[in-house]
Amino acid sequence: MKYEVTIGLETHVELATNSKIFCSCGGHSSPKEPNDCVCPACSGMPGMLPVMNKKVVELAVTAGLMLGCDINRYTTFDKKNYYYPDLPCAYQITQLFSPICVNGKVSVTTKNGVSEIGIKQIHMEEDAGKLVHDDWLDVSYVDFNRTSVPLIEIVTHPDFHSADEVLAYLEMLKSMFRFGNISECEEGAMRCDVNLSVRPEGATELGVRTEMKNMSSLAAIERAIKYETARHIDALERGTEVLVQETRRWDDTKGRTFPMRNKETEADYRYFPDPNLMPIVIDDEWMDEIKAKMPVSADVKAKEYADAGISEKEIEMLVSERKVCDLLDDTAALGCNKKEVAAWILTDCAGILRKNALLLSDLNISAQALSTIIKKVGEGKINRGIGKKVLTAVIEKGVDPEAYIKENSLDVQVDEGFISGVIDKAILANPAAVADYKGGKEKALQAIFGACMRELRGSGDPAVIKSLLEQKLKD
Repeated sequence: MKYEVTIGLETHVELATNSKIFCSCGGHSSPKEPNDCVCPACSGMPGMLPVMNKKVVELAVTAGLMLGCDINRYTTFDKKNYYYPDLPCAYQITQLFSPICVNGKVSVTTKNGVSEIGIKQIHMEEDAGKLVHDDWLDVSYVDFNRTSVPLIEIVTHPDFHSADEVLAYLEMLKSMFRFGNISECEEGAMRCDVNLSVRPEGATELGVRTEMKNMSSLAAIERAIKYETARHIDALERGTEVLVQETRRWDDTKGRTFPMRNKETEADYRYFPDPNLMPIVIDDEWMDEIKAKMPVSADVKAKEYADAGISEKEIEMLVSERKVCDLLDDTAALGCNKKEVAAWILTDCAGILRKNALLLSDLNISAQALSTIIKKVGEGKINRGIGKKVLTAVIEKGVDPEAYIKENSLDVQVDEGFISGVIDKAILANPAAVADYKGGKEKALQAIFGACMRELRGSGDPAVIKSLLEQKLKD
């Protein structure tokens, strides 16, 4: 018998804000040590009230627009009640009755074609803390740094029918949100729960649904889907077990899922409106502001770069990092050619980063500094080799390129009088090489040329030096 797998996703995405959703503590990337980014509000102290972070609303609306959703102009928060050690208030502030985004739709492409995936809703909520288990001491520690970090949860309809579709969708979300500065989508900042059921092909009713948690990577999600699909089919075909609606934990080491608890219903969580948070009303003026700040898509940016003559391979590398695209655009806005800037970033900057065991995402140079170097090379004030030397100093030491060039006398090649004096000195210091060259030995010129370059510390334009040297030796 043939079977059909049906999958729905609940994807939690940590938003790229500077503070938490209901207090002023730092966001996802702020904590350095356990429990060093916690205040009375996010740790659930009595009497502390939540204060909404406006940026969270704007990022949630932006994400909804990117996914083709309708935006609820009137949206509210609710309390989801359950007890767990990493939830200090014994409830989570979330959205059930009036989520901020509904009725979206996206397309995903796999080797089997294009699939339409419906977005049921996107809602804002606060994250819980984190339990750290110590198997050696047989204890668990609670880190509240993550408590109240802002999330959006993207809930799809059960429109997926393969692991390939799921992975294509998640890769699309990751690329879209990173490029749109919605989320870093790094490890831990994008987490996915998979709801899966299996039914005989042609059946009208869905099978028993299980929810899988604790998957930390796309590879783990793919393995979990394949394992759980096989488990369901075995149960249906051979009666190996009785399937029940439940939540299961994925163990990546053992490559299998384990029961956690029976799947709760909405009634189990005793949802009710949060009386401490006023409804959010998004008027036309605010909506227009959010739309005006909507980021361009990676596809639009790719076309812009292609029109500038940048190669397809280079474009693929550029649009994978929004930070790099911003650097390119800002440098070009200062009067540099986009194609040339792309070459400097992807060849010279990337090479310096690799030497220091860093990634392109670690690039830390201002558009002003990069444009200064590119312009000086373009104007002939320094040569390409010196330009790379200055670039290295800027990236590794954070120096000012103008000051570095001046302090190290790297732009002396513009003074032909200075170069002429260096050549005269080299000719006087190498009489044997001069005699050999005048006697017909062309290679002897290299000895004098090398002496000039050493004196100029590589800053001279080789073509200019060679031309002047040959002219002087003919006189």
